Amino acid sequence: MPTNEVNVALACTVNGRDVSLDLDPRESLLDMLREQLALTGTKKGCDQGHCGACTVHVDGRRVLSCLTPAVQVAGQAVTTIEGVAGEDSGLHPLQQAFIDHDALQCGYCTPGQIMSGIACIAEGHCGSDDEIREYMSGNICRCAAYVGIVAAVRQTADAVRNGA
Repeated sequence: MPTNEVNVALACTVNGRDVSLDLDPRESLLDMLREQLALTGTKKGCDQGHCGACTVHVDGRRVLSCLTPAVQVAGQAVTTIEGVAGEDSGLHPLQQAFIDHDALQCGYCTPGQIMSGIACIAEGHCGSDDEIREYMSGNICRCAAYVGIVAAVRQTADAVRNGA
C-alpha cells in the first residue's frame, strides 16, 4: 500500500540558533537533534522515557526528547547539553561540579543527568539530599554514581543560593 508521507515545516531555536527543518511528523525531538542537527550529546538510552538519558530543556523545562514529537517544539527554545556552557566556552557550574565530585563513570547518562540537575536547581528542589534524589529519580545511572551526582547538584544549588 503506498504511503502519502508529507513532511511538516518546523521552526524553533536550538541552543540559541534559529532552526528551520522539514521533518516527518512522527520524528522525535531526540532523533531530530541527533540526526538532523548532529547534536549527539543528547543520548538515546531506552527510547521509551524510562532512563532520562535524552533529557533536554524546552522553554526552560525539562522534557524527555525521545517521547516528544519534534513538531511539538515549534516556536520554542530547545537547550541541549551542547548549549549549557558559557559563551566563553567555559563549563556550566554543574558540569564542573560533576568533575569535582567524580559524578560520572562511563559518562553515558551524564548529559541527561546534568540537564535534569540544572532544572532541579532552577525549580528549587534542592532543599535536601533526599529532595534532590527524588527530583533526579527519573535519570538512571547504570554505574551508580548517585552519591557524586547528588553532591554535584547540591554544591551547584548552594552556589546559586549564595550568589556565586
